[in-house]
Order: sequence, then structure tokens, then C-alpha cells
Amino acid sequence: MHTLWPLTPGQSPDNPAQDAVTDADLERIYAYPDDLDRPWVQVNFVSSADGAAALGGLSEGLSHPADKRIFALGRDLADVVLVGAGTAVAEQYTGVKRGERRKERRQRFGLAPIPPIAVVSARCSLPLDSPVLTDTHVAPIVFTTDAAPHERRSALADAGAEIVVAGDGHVHLPSVLHELGERGLLRINCEGGPRLLASMVAADLVDQLCLTLAPVLTGAGAERIVTGAVTDAPRELALASVLHEDGFLMLRYRRR
Repeated sequence: MHTLWPLTPGQSPDNPAQDAVTDADLERIYAYPDDLDRPWVQVNFVSSADGAAALGGLSEGLSHPADKRIFALGRDLADVVLVGAGTAVAEQYTGVKRGERRKERRQRFGLAPIPPIAVVSARCSLPLDSPVLTDTHVAPIVFTTDAAPHERRSALADAGAEIVVAGDGHVHLPSVLHELGERGLLRINCEGGPRLLASMVAADLVDQLCLTLAPVLTGAGAERIVTGAVTDAPRELALASVLHEDGFLMLRYRRR
């Protein structure tokens, strides 16, 4: 992986791709802001060159080792991983895994050993045998609504999830962020899916978008990375970094 912009220390403007990006470079580029005093949301997505959010129904079809390296880093640097229930089920989410690199990095940044997964599910529709419930070191947090059936709430709680009501008919995302902030979970790594991202954009809650563009045309049919809630006005972003490998572009945009 190489960086096109900004240049890493020692890179020449005449040959910006001369040196491979190191883990230290990535940590510097993708670091959360220092001294956060509010929840700060980074969103991680991959898209085809023509805007599809998945290939064959899964984001894995668009991914690449470089993209996965940044995806893992996003989890390493976060206090919590936020995901919609549909994505958690379709992508067979488990809890965040332990590993020596993750352990060392999180210790160095003063973070808890493992970030919890926070799942947004208005109806508590997460299946009880989901790996995010059965294969995890940290209890997941399920954000739901008053409209969710009580038996579903109880069943998920019995399966090990912590249930938090954050809205009536729809999950109120500002309340979700407030609750996470009250727990000291300020570095929020949102991994989708398209409906959750659309709602986050509509509520103007996205601080950073990490977007990998895959060099493939999928054609019509697949969802874009946003689907659902309509935004009242465009949210302006500023390009913060551009990395590339094997034709894949790893773009990072920040709230302007």
C-alpha cells in the first residue's frame, strides 16, 4: 500500500509512491482526534467504482487485503463498533477478535482490550444464534425501541446482549451516541450498512468517511452505500488522505 496524499515523512513529491505505508503511518493517518469531549463517528465502507455497496450480496466481494488492513485498524483504534442488525446478520458478525497486534496497539493507545459491538435493531430482530451473540468476548449492546416486542428484548437479554431502548418507533441515533458517550465510548467506528449510514447522514452525525473504491463495475441492481432516510441537504466533506494498492483507492474524508 502506498500513499498519494498526504505524503508520509521522507516521501518525495516527485515519487510519492516510493515507500510502502507502514503500520505507524496508518496509525497516524487514521488516528481519532486528540482530547475528544463528545462522541466522534468514523464510517467505514467499500464501494465498487460504479457505487455498489456489495457484490453477490456481501461487501467481501469488493474487498482487498489493503482494505481489510484499514478495516482492522478502524476496530483497533475504536472504543466501540456500531453496526445495523441487517449487516450484522448478512455479514455473519462475531465479536471483535483478540490478537497480539490488536492487544499491543490498544494497550499503547490506552484503550480497553476489546471494543464491544453495538447493534442497531428497531425490532430486536437479531437471531438468537447470531455469532455476534454466541461468539464474542464482550457482551454486545443492542439499541432498540419501545416498539420492539418485549419477548424479543427478553430473549436477546437472556442470550447475553445488553438491551438499550433509544426511541419509540425508530432508533434515535443522537440518543445512541449520547448513551455511548455517557459510557466513555467516544471513538465510534460505524461499519454500516447502507440504511444505518443513510440515517447517520440524515441526522448529520458523520465526522469521517473511510471509503475504499474497488476497481470493478458491478452494473445495476446492488444498493448504494446509502439507502433509506433522505437527507435534507448535502453534507460537505474535505478530502483528508488517499492511499492505493492494486488499483484500489482508500479514501478518507472529514466533516468540513
